[in-house]
Amino acid sequence: MTGTLVLAGTPIGDVTDAPPRLAVELAGADIVAAEDTRRLRRLTQALGVQPGGRVVSYFEGNEAARTPELAEALAGGARVLLVTDAGMPSVSDPGYRLVAAAVDRGVAVTAVPGPSAVLTALAVSGLPVDRFCFEGFLPRKAGERRTRLAEAAGERRTLVYFEAPHRLAATLAAMAEAFGSDRPAAVCRELTKTYEEVRRGPLSELAAWAEGGVRGEITVVVSGAPEPGPQELDAAELARRVAAREEAGEPRKEAIAAVARQAGVPKREVFDAVVAAKRA
Repeated sequence: MTGTLVLAGTPIGDVTDAPPRLAVELAGADIVAAEDTRRLRRLTQALGVQPGGRVVSYFEGNEAARTPELAEALAGGARVLLVTDAGMPSVSDPGYRLVAAAVDRGVAVTAVPGPSAVLTALAVSGLPVDRFCFEGFLPRKAGERRTRLAEAAGERRTLVYFEAPHRLAATLAAMAEAFGSDRPAAVCRELTKTYEEVRRGPLSELAAWAEGGVRGEITVVVSGAPEPGPQELDAAELARRVAAREEAGEPRKEAIAAVARQAGVPKREVFDAVVAAKRA
């Protein structure tokens, strides 16, 4: 019989947010794979539990090499518990490779639901929550970041991003350029921790605030693109959107198709708008 892979959510700040079942799984697992074994030790001490099985490290640097070993253990009947430093494994954290390997081998995969920075930030942001998409971390290089943001500029759903504190100001400035300086957003810092802060406002104001330096774990929530009005659908606006995508590195043909799709108009109409703008 094959074993079971258990993905366990861990507190994103306040240790008392740990689900009661987490302690049960820590004590009963044959193998506990932890992103940081030192953080795991602090967590188990806080929970008053001792891991019942072998503890191994499983982080970005050894994820590819250690996955086959853990997959073999699962295939042999082991119960493997995967925990990351905070939140749910495989959501911008190690885990996806192991889940895929377990699925390929027909191993059962389950989870211990727990705290989520994505959902927590979304809920407290004050922005629409009926439809949203998680974008994870943006590319570190400015050009690649501009391209990614240009692709999301017309997205109507609320957007959720993770970001490092030292890159926050540059990211918010890039968002203001791509989405518009008045686009509503929220920067959620140190969620559930002692110095929790939620800063809400237009992207331009948040970018100026972040210039002063920000510390801690950061989640950024950005309102989706507004429904297009009559002015936004005129030829000049269509041409402007295509030009913005081209400046971000997107080929003109793809930019025209994307703008047409977002605006709900034929590609020919967007192409004609671009040609007219060039002539003007």
